[in-house]
Order: sequence, then C-alpha cells, then structure tokens
Amino acid sequence: MQTHNKGTKKWPGYAGLAVGVALIAYLFSQVDLAGSFRLIGSIGISSLWILVPYLCLHLLETVAWQRLFPKDAGPVPFGGLFKIQLVSETVSMTLPAGVAVGEPLRPWLCRKFLGIPLPDGFASITIRKILLGVSQGIYVLLGAIAGFGMLQAVSHEVLGFGGLGFIMVAGSVAITIAFTLLLMMMTNGRAASGLHGVMMKIPFEKARLWLLDREAGFAETDRKLQRFKSGGMSTLLPVLVLYAGAWMTLAVESYLILNFLGLKVTFLQVLAFDTALTILRAIFFFIPSGLGIQDLGYLAFFQALGLPDYLAFGGAFVMLRRLKEVVWYAIGYGVMFMQGIHLQDARQVSEESV
Repeated sequence: MQTHNKGTKKWPGYAGLAVGVALIAYLFSQVDLAGSFRLIGSIGISSLWILVPYLCLHLLETVAWQRLFPKDAGPVPFGGLFKIQLVSETVSMTLPAGVAVGEPLRPWLCRKFLGIPLPDGFASITIRKILLGVSQGIYVLLGAIAGFGMLQAVSHEVLGFGGLGFIMVAGSVAITIAFTLLLMMMTNGRAASGLHGVMMKIPFEKARLWLLDREAGFAETDRKLQRFKSGGMSTLLPVLVLYAGAWMTLAVESYLILNFLGLKVTFLQVLAFDTALTILRAIFFFIPSGLGIQDLGYLAFFQALGLPDYLAFGGAFVMLRRLKEVVWYAIGYGVMFMQGIHLQDARQVSEESV
C-alpha cells in the first residue's frame, strides 16, 4: 500500500516534467536555432550580468524571510538562511512536483542548521508562502496597469480573443484578495489546531496516535502564527515590499536579456508580458520551472509585438533564461551536497509532513 501511495504522489510530477520536455522540444523545432546561437555569441562576457537579477531575487527573499522569525528565538543568521533559501528553491523548481518537497524542507533545514524549533519554522514558511501570493497579486496588478494598452492590443494574437488587459487586472485583484483572506484565516489562532482536529478523523489508529503525540506542536504553531496578527501591518508591510521587489527582478532579468540581444523594448512592455507569464507559470505549477509553457508564451508575445526576426530572438532569449537557471540550480545543488543534504532527505521530509 505504501509503495502504491508513493507512486500515486509522484506520477503528476513526472507527467508535468514530460509535458514540459515535449513543449520545449516543440519550441526548439520552431525557432531559428542558428540565428539564436549567433545572437548569443554576439553578447560575449556581458552575458554574466544575466545572473545578477536572480541573485537579487534570492537576497531579497532571504531578507524578507528573516523578518518572519520571532524575535524571541534570537537572531537568525543571514548566511545560513540564504543557503537554505537557495537549496529549497532549487529543489522546488527542479524536482517533479518539487514544491511538495522544497517547502517542507525549509523548516527541517532551519532546525538542522540554525537550531530553529519546528513550530517557528512552520509558522515562518506558512506566512512566507501567503505573503508571496499577496505580493504576486500586487506585482501582476502593477504590470497589468503599466501595460494595459499593450495587453489589450496583443490580446487577439496571444489568446485568440480580446480583453487580456481586463483579465490581468481582474486576476491580480482576485489573487491579492484570496491570499489576504488566507492570511487572516491562518493568523486567527485556530488554523493548525483545526487542521489537527480534521486529521484526527482519519480512521487509522497509528495515524491518530502519531497526531496525538504532536498535538502540542500544532497548538504551538498556532501561537506562532497568531503573533503576526498581533504585530499588525507594521510587521508585514516591509516584508510585502521586499517580496514585491523580488518579483520585480524577474521583469528586470527579461529586460536585461532583451537589451543585450539588441531589441529595443520599454521596461513597461516587458513588465506587462512578464507578469502575464508569471500567472501562466503559476497555473501550470506541476511543470518544473514552467518548462516549455512559459517559453512558448514569450515567443507568442514577441510575435504579437511585431519584434523583428522573433524566431531567432525568441530562441536566444529562451536559451539565455534557461541557461541562467541551469547555472543557479547547479550552484543550489552544489551547496546542497556540500552541506550533506541529499535528495533522499528531501523526499523523507515530504513524506513525513503529509
């Protein structure tokens, strides 16, 4: 039975990976590969700057996450937390269904390397994930407003029907409201205990005994979560700003690559289509790193905007973005194995947390 359950958990992730590989293979069959390689070769050493925005994203996310730990737990070292951020994000973005492994890995690594109790770790990643959702809604709304006219103009070519600008505004408002309501629910002091009560209805004696042993931990997590409510917006607003800044680095990265390739586009145009594709990537969360689906989205926008030789420029853009990810994921796995963290540990964390 256990083997069957493991297989059931894994197959959506592998299916997503297979879809992503098929989509990226289709994309490369359509683009002008020879022209793309010529464009990449023309950049030279300047291409190293493409690695910088992703570094800024990790730095901003680490600063924001650091502010979510309770002050009575003592100072959380930035360097140690940065390594956990890098490793966890690498696992989340590269493994099939990696978020289910990468997120539970965070509190486990915080306890192992920083001595942070699990209730503090779980509370911090719960609020972190919700605030990332709220800030994503704000980021998408900014992009939709900044590029509303452009989104409306290219809507028919990208979607086959009009109204992309309105869809982006409505979607961003819905995301922001949904995650704000979730934040209110999770900080009411009863969320973890309520979950414990629901799980206690499981008709398996061993599972109920396991849950009874950990009842105090659920209650402690509730106390840690409620702390955010008592702190008010003065505690959460700076974190929201930091996370919105982290989202913004994605548009900065795209703008930087397009300018290195010699395409004259405005930052507001890039911000508009990048936020649209951020939503697309979130919808297809089961595909690791949005492989293929996001890349085809960029190509569709380049064509709709009437960019010259978009098959060559689009191919070069996609390859540079993916090459950047390969470099950073390689660094993430390097840190992971140098610290003695193994994929088996990550999978074990995921299974124990379910």
